[in-house]
Order: sequence, then structure tokens, then C-alpha cells
Amino acid sequence: MALRVTPGMMHSQMMSNLNANMNRLSKDQNVAATGKKLNKPSDDPVGITYALRYRSDLSMNEQYQKNVDMAKSYLDHTDTVLGQFDDLMKRAKELTVQGVNGTNPQSALDAISSELSQIYEQAVTLGNDKLNGKFIFNGEFTDKQPYTSATAATDVTDNKQIEFQMSAGIQIPINVTGNQVFGSPTDSDNLFAVLKGLQNAFSAGNTTQASALMDKLDTRYNKVLDVQAEVGARTNRVDLIQTRLTDLTDNLTGLDSKVEDADMAQTIMDFQQNQNVYQASLSVGAKVIQPSLLDYLR
Repeated sequence: MALRVTPGMMHSQMMSNLNANMNRLSKDQNVAATGKKLNKPSDDPVGITYALRYRSDLSMNEQYQKNVDMAKSYLDHTDTVLGQFDDLMKRAKELTVQGVNGTNPQSALDAISSELSQIYEQAVTLGNDKLNGKFIFNGEFTDKQPYTSATAATDVTDNKQIEFQMSAGIQIPINVTGNQVFGSPTDSDNLFAVLKGLQNAFSAGNTTQASALMDKLDTRYNKVLDVQAEVGARTNRVDLIQTRLTDLTDNLTGLDSKVEDADMAQTIMDFQQNQNVYQASLSVGAKVIQPSLLDYLR
């Protein structure tokens, strides 16, 4: 038995086809406008899970990169201060060697004592150095000044390490403490005590005492070099981590792009094709659905 096709069925089928064509055209238009082929979970339920995972990893890497940048800034600044401190100790050693040779009049020794006094004050200034308003040599107590000019030889700094999370499971200390650099009050080579002792020895003309303190100056200088080497090693490791994070970010970005980003050339071609189909369906529909006598009677 033949199926009877009515005008209502033709109208319904035409509208269904028009809506389907319009939906495809709208989807292509949305993809072209956003540059993304994943604009809602239903576009690709499997792909969206990968995209969310890549976004999460990229977000974590971004935070790790910020930590690396902050750590590099802190370590580079510390290395600069230690370099200034190194120059200061070299000058103190030169003056001490000059003063203990036994051929200097007291006026020359007084001049050496005066310059050592200035070196002492500068050492205290370096011990109280700040970065972004925080003291760099006082461990976790970055808001408290570690040294004063009058009591520097007996001041004790906090020995806690400030650690930054550089990657999953990787934490690196970024600071060195004042006790490591200048010595604790119980150390015989405490820099502040040695500089004060040299200053007083030369002022009193006691070159024998100054000669004994010169050995303490040497041991403290060697310890400072060890601290500088440690800071340099940490900086090198942070650089390696930064390179790894950059490579990982590039890889994740590429993987995410493959999942989310649209092929714009293909999208434009699809859009043009679907637009032609839609226009054709409108044209054909206008010819198939002709006005009837009832349209005129209305």
C-alpha cells in the first residue's frame, strides 16, 4: 500500500532539514569565532577530559615558574651581596697584612684602624641587607633586623631555611643565614668580633694580637667562599629546573592545542560548504512549498 505524502509532512521534513543545516552552520561559525573545536563537553566528551588535565598541568607549571623566578631573584641578589662582602673581606685582609709588617708608625696603624671601623660598619649594613623589604640573612624572620652596630658580634640570626616548591616533590632552599656568612657569637672567627678586635689592636699598636686575628679572618673568608659556592650550585639547579619547566610547558601546550584548537583552514571550508547547503535548502524549500488557495483565503 503506497504511503500518502501530505503537505504537512513535506513542511515538517523541510523544517527538520533546515534546522539540521542551520545547526551545522552555527557550530562551524562558533568554532571559527573561538578558534576552539571544544566549546562544550558534548563536543568531545573524551577530548574534554584530556583538555582539563592539560590545563591543570599548565596551571601548576605556571605557579612553579613563578616560584623559580622568585628563587632566581633571591639567589642572584644574595650572590651579589656575598660578592660585595667578598670585596670587603679582601680589603680587610690587605689592611691587616699591611698593618702587621712591623714597619708602620702609630699614625699609619691609626689610619688602618679607622678604615677597619668603616669596614665593620659596612659589614653590618650588608648583614641587614633587604630584598623587597625582607631581611635576607635572618632565616624565616625576614621582618626582623638581624644585626645592630653595637652588638653585631653577639647577635644570633634564625637558622631556618626558606624553601620554594620548584616542581612536584622538589623543594630548594633559597636563603643563607647570617650565622653561616658572618659566624655565630660562639665562633672564634665571628667576622664582627674579628674586625672589632683588629680595629682595637691596631689602635693600641698591638700588631701581635692583630697577627693572631688575621688567621681568623682567613678562616672566615674561606667559609664565605663555601657559602658563595653553595649559592652558585643552587642557582645552577634552579636554572636547570627552569629549562625543564619551559620544555614541559611547550609540550603540554602543544598537546592541549591538538585536543582543543580548531584547524582553521578546514573549519572555514566546512563553514563555506555548510553555508552553501543551507542557502540551497532555503531555495529548494521556497520552490517546493508553494502558496495554496488557503493562503489567499486567509
